[in-house]
Amino acid sequence: MSIYPRTDREIQSRLMEGVVIPAHPLALNVERKLDDVHQRALTRYYLESGVGGVAIGVHTTQFEIRDPRHRLFEPVLRLCAETMEEYEGKQGRRLVKVAGVCGKTAQALREAEHAVSLGYNLGLLSLSAFPDSSVDDLIDHCKKVAKVIPLFGFYLQPTVGGRPLGYKFWKRFVEIENVAAIKVAPFSRYWTTDVARAVAEAGKVDDIALYTGNDDNIVADLLTTYQFKVKGNSIPIRIVGGLLGQWAVWTKRAVELLDEVHRAVESGLVPSRLLSVGAELTDANSAIFDVHNSFAGCIPGIHEVLRRQGLLEGRWCLNPGEDLSIGQLENIERVLASYIDLNDDEFVAKHLNKWLK
Repeated sequence: MSIYPRTDREIQSRLMEGVVIPAHPLALNVERKLDDVHQRALTRYYLESGVGGVAIGVHTTQFEIRDPRHRLFEPVLRLCAETMEEYEGKQGRRLVKVAGVCGKTAQALREAEHAVSLGYNLGLLSLSAFPDSSVDDLIDHCKKVAKVIPLFGFYLQPTVGGRPLGYKFWKRFVEIENVAAIKVAPFSRYWTTDVARAVAEAGKVDDIALYTGNDDNIVADLLTTYQFKVKGNSIPIRIVGGLLGQWAVWTKRAVELLDEVHRAVESGLVPSRLLSVGAELTDANSAIFDVHNSFAGCIPGIHEVLRRQGLLEGRWCLNPGEDLSIGQLENIERVLASYIDLNDDEFVAKHLNKWLK
């Protein structure tokens, strides 16, 4: 009998089909305290946009929620879980519930246990706490957490706290029994290919779902079919969905976009228009994520878009020093004016009062 808990079949099936999973932000009031009303409204917005799941307690939620000064990790995860369960009860549709898990092993185990107690299906496992550890040590850590919760692997770009992992790590990581998915977010085509090759060469194409976290290359990632030679056979593998901070905004449009991509891939005919949309989305992301300032204003940028829609009251972060960078607001206003078709303002305006109740 396996020592690893397994993701149930319905959730795994949804993951393999490919869904939108927004990385959930944190709603704060002007005193930088949790704003329960807007936090719940934001979750409802994602669910009614048609997402397949939600990721909470991740980078977009602000890692500071774990700080003893704030003690927000438990209440934020609980509020999100309750809102998702309420929606599941009304709609009769299961959601993929992902909880961020980070820190050294003792902390990661506590977070994983807490996530399981609240009904989360998967732990998005950050390895940022191990900047210099060997592959052996990393895999040992991953296996210990995997004994508590099924894993959603995470290749995070170094600019925001990740580290190079490489093919050797991923080759061993995908052999862990209950790895259900991997978020590929190194913002590098080379490193993204390492992950896809590791899954293909391990014979795990039908067991592990690949999700893009490359906010700079969303559409191209979703349209690409990789082909790897394995024992003389050509093995195809695709990135089927996204777990993205960019999809924390304009989420209704993200769901529609992924549906269109799936139809295009299935038909074998990829409209050139989709590639143009991909370029527009990358440009919009450059402003929202503040790429010109090494992502310093990434979270406030997401907040600013949601604030304008009424989904947040302000763009406050737990860290008072974290705000938009110089020139970022003007850049956000530029992309908002340039790419009107990317937003879902009308959808939000129509339902906002209901979500805020």
